[in-house]
Amino acid sequence: MNNLLNFLPVAIFFGVYKYYGDLKIATAVLMVATVIHVLGLWLYSRAIKPIHLVTLVLVLGFGAATLLLNDHFIVWKPTVLNLVMALAFLLSPLFGKRQPLVQMMMGKEISLPSTVWHRLNIAWVVFFVALAIVNLLVYRFYGESVWVTFKLFGMLGLTVLFVLAQGIWLARQGALAHKTQDDNDGQ
Repeated sequence: MNNLLNFLPVAIFFGVYKYYGDLKIATAVLMVATVIHVLGLWLYSRAIKPIHLVTLVLVLGFGAATLLLNDHFIVWKPTVLNLVMALAFLLSPLFGKRQPLVQMMMGKEISLPSTVWHRLNIAWVVFFVALAIVNLLVYRFYGESVWVTFKLFGMLGLTVLFVLAQGIWLARQGALAHKTQDDNDGQ
């Protein structure tokens, strides 16, 4: 349920844009909705994940530029966010626990050889870079209205398809069996 709530500001942005047909109004509402969302997360759990902070900063920064400079800077927010995510996944093996980010996120649920973790991590890097590029291509070639729809449904749909493909690939690797306590003790 928490993951679905993360899409609430974007869904509100979509609804406002479709109702008013004005990117500036939708952007202003997105900024307020994102602040409320992050504040709600903090009030609920007394913690905010880095991705939520990055999203907040990008929404406020690109949103303010969109409103103040009367340009469509908000279109760049998904591209920049996806490139930041790609960079985080790409550089994660070099810092901290020296593990791929995907392993840090999923390593307690599944057990994979190191090479498979690294391949999976690179797959996420490629996916995020592809989403960043597709975001700009959709805006450039299909325009604002299609981009707003793509931002909610297209990106969500592509992410769901990628996760499903990842699940199928992991199942073929024999990795979806839950770890036993002995597996967890060795790590």
